[in-house]
Amino acid sequence: MTCKFTTKEVWEEYKDKKDAQGVSFKTCIISGAQNVDSGIGCYAGSHDSYKTFSKFFDNVIDAYHKHGPTAKHTSNMNASELQCPPLPQDEQDMIVSTRIRVGRNLAGYPLAPGITNEQRNEIVTKVVAACNTFQGDLAGTFYSLNSLSKKEREQLIADHFLFKEGDRFLEIAGLNRDWPNGRGIFHNKEKTFLVWVNEEDQLRIISMQ
Repeated sequence: MTCKFTTKEVWEEYKDKKDAQGVSFKTCIISGAQNVDSGIGCYAGSHDSYKTFSKFFDNVIDAYHKHGPTAKHTSNMNASELQCPPLPQDEQDMIVSTRIRVGRNLAGYPLAPGITNEQRNEIVTKVVAACNTFQGDLAGTFYSLNSLSKKEREQLIADHFLFKEGDRFLEIAGLNRDWPNGRGIFHNKEKTFLVWVNEEDQLRIISMQ
């Protein structure tokens, strides 16, 4: 990854700074500093981190995603316009399962390195209220990690439905604080639609078939 600044320059500029949510630059980079085998090694502490520490994050995003600071992101949520021609039958026959997953974070809250236990619980309350409105094949149940037994958690993890504690990169970045408070999983009856709450992103929305 080639950046347009030296490590010393960016360190001197940001080492004592915090973003608008009070998350320090040191918190944003500690995971990569402690785990030098990281692929990227940094976690924004809030949405504002990208502005407050822009010299750093702009270059990381440009180098990794090839998306420069002046580039514009466009979204098209119209499923009818997807370019998805049918697969040949022999290729279809090789597919055992498919998973589509998106990560989302709520406006007004810090990201995982900077969020508090109280804020996680607020997010859970809002997400549960939203999930309770789902109908039809999306209708299901929310399970707080605190309410699941160890055996239930282990079974959901073994079935690849649930996230778990212990990732060293997330641990150093502070994402495992207050575990397992304020975390949970919603899934429908068939376990084909799932929402992880407060893992790495505040929401991981998953469709499985």
